[in-house]
Amino acid sequence: MTPNPAPRRGWCPGLARPMPTGDGLLVRLHPVSGQLSAGQVRAAARAAREGGNGLLDVTARGNLQIRGVTAESHERVVGILAAADLGDARHDGGPQRLTLDAPLAGADALTVVAAVEAIGREVAGLPAKTLVAVEDATGGLGPVEADVWVRVVSGSPDANEARGIPSPVWERGRGEGDTLPNASRLSSYQHAGLSSNRKRHTLVRSSIAPTPLPLGRGDPAPHSGNNTSSGGSVDAAERIPLALQLAIATPAAPLWLAPMPGPAALAVLRTLLHGLAASGARRMRALPDAERGALLDGLPRGAAPPAGTMPAAGLHGRTLLAELPFGRGDAGLLDRLAGWSERHGDGHLALTPGRGIALTARDESSAARLRDEAASAGLIVDPADPRRAVAACPGAPACASGGTPAQGDAPRLAAAFAALAREGATAHVSGCPKGCAHPGPAALTLVGRPDGRYGVVLDGHAGSDPDRVLTFGAVLERLESLRELSSPQAEPGLRDAFREPA
Repeated sequence: MTPNPAPRRGWCPGLARPMPTGDGLLVRLHPVSGQLSAGQVRAAARAAREGGNGLLDVTARGNLQIRGVTAESHERVVGILAAADLGDARHDGGPQRLTLDAPLAGADALTVVAAVEAIGREVAGLPAKTLVAVEDATGGLGPVEADVWVRVVSGSPDANEARGIPSPVWERGRGEGDTLPNASRLSSYQHAGLSSNRKRHTLVRSSIAPTPLPLGRGDPAPHSGNNTSSGGSVDAAERIPLALQLAIATPAAPLWLAPMPGPAALAVLRTLLHGLAASGARRMRALPDAERGALLDGLPRGAAPPAGTMPAAGLHGRTLLAELPFGRGDAGLLDRLAGWSERHGDGHLALTPGRGIALTARDESSAARLRDEAASAGLIVDPADPRRAVAACPGAPACASGGTPAQGDAPRLAAAFAALAREGATAHVSGCPKGCAHPGPAALTLVGRPDGRYGVVLDGHAGSDPDRVLTFGAVLERLESLRELSSPQAEPGLRDAFREPA
């Protein structure tokens, strides 16, 4: 059976334009690269506590959602967050955050993120869900619904593998400098990477204030209140990696171009984004073949690089990747995160596509204490934790579309699914067929129905036709037989568990 296309999901809310949900208005914050200072984290906690219901979600794009805001409290929430520099980046319906980067992104990747964000804000009419995935040698993003991929080419003479964490020095420079190369350097890059019949791929100095980003996240910058040697104040124009490789989404698979000089690649990216905006399509993969071909005319194709994988939860050097169970937290947890970032790091953290946080400690002993505190708070810090295998949306009653309490059912499903999770299988609990928490397929997908039961989809996504419809209790009963197996094989095991009759 061929799965049906995933149902179309809604528009993207922001701070100024919240989205009505079952538990009130939802306000979404879009920090570039997910990066927040301790002060900003506390501001979000205060906004959730004073203007919402205290609950928050970290999304698969590393954004932060404040739930339960009311029409009366919205203005207060806006004031709190705007004062913390967490307001919307644009007001034309375009993407508040254009890029997604790997949780352990290095300095060069974060410099590319800043440049791409600046380019995107200049493109009028860019669809709200447009996404540019930025990866480097530190690890990828795994399967992601990107429109364009940008890879920092490993081994480039300018490649900077140093890692760090956001520094106050860098934060004081917010909004200064240029993210793109100056005109004197551009001519040589164009000569090296752009042929004369593609002069439309030109790179101009950005008129948009860039989004400054710090060093990478793997090892901390020197912990000093007045440090100018960490690299945070280096002009980003001088840090564009020498070589980048782009890919564009197609209905079948990403189409990779040959590596090219970094500034030339950013020029091509600008053309691609303008082309998407002018096409009227919602996503790059929906472009007609002729329009896609015109955008790529004359650009040499390249071999796809090795697929990157998302780093697992746990310690990576001195950086902790901790995931929120099913992406859900509360204001109290945010306050604790802010405190951890100050006690163990330099007062910054980053939200990650793993629906969690990345926080780099000053030293190894601080990293160990940070991991222990996160574990005691209920965060996921063990890569073998079965909760990592289960995606779940808020469900009912938080979401008006939800027919079942997906968030409440997810922990029990994770426990019953543990044996399959050890074999690499994944599960998804969705309150409705939109599948917001996990648009792609999973070994087991439960789709909430208005009558409170779940449609059971094996090896498909939330929009697929269900194999059968069961109560949640019946689903757990059928999984129970697999919990005692030492090494069940996911596909035959699930097929056997959900055969008829029970």
